Amino acid sequence: MTFTGALFDFSGTLFRIESVHSWLRTVLDQRGLTVERHAFEGYVRELTSAGALPGGPPPACVPPHLTAAWAERDRSAELHRGAYTGLARQVALPDPGLYDALYARHMSPAAWRPYPDAEQVLRGLRRAGTAVGVVSNIGWDLRPVFRAHGLDDLVDAYVLSFEHGIQKPDVRLFRTACALLGREPAEVVMVGDDRHADGGAAALGCSVRFVEHLPVEERPDGLLALELTRTP
Repeated sequence: MTFTGALFDFSGTLFRIESVHSWLRTVLDQRGLTVERHAFEGYVRELTSAGALPGGPPPACVPPHLTAAWAERDRSAELHRGAYTGLARQVALPDPGLYDALYARHMSPAAWRPYPDAEQVLRGLRRAGTAVGVVSNIGWDLRPVFRAHGLDDLVDAYVLSFEHGIQKPDVRLFRTACALLGREPAEVVMVGDDRHADGGAAALGCSVRFVEHLPVEERPDGLLALELTRTP
């Protein structure tokens, strides 16, 4: 059969967050703060280990007082902010205002880059008449990212976990997305980078395809390789 609908994850699938190095450097510059190179590199290592950048490397270890918030971080904006700023606060940064500034930065469209083949794949699906949805575990509104990068007109529906109080792999998110697209699950393919979260669509009857969560430069054609506009 030919897919009449396609669902995509956001982070690690269509877009990639900037590096921890760029994230911290940008915020320090915006706030007019200067730190020595050795200290800066230390902050980068500690923030990376803490998993403080949403969409970036996962925490090496979640502190006990953040375990509950971490497990359900994508169910609400408050939980998401609390979990990630809590992880960042495990690092002794030179200015207490940096924690909120770093969190704000990761929601900026400038902090995200689309994968090189994302637009080509989405436009190909549009030409083929395939309805497109974005299903994301997230604690904030990602629509401005798509608008800023000129991809919003290629997406028919957004289903964001924090807006529904449900996070993948709960089939209810995928069911909602299929309904918004007006497609039966058996006609829909879900594309993501997380075998557990995105793989939940299979329980609803969707086909599932995976890409690797790699830096933009290392995955130039991972979406194109899936050949979504062809008969599987």
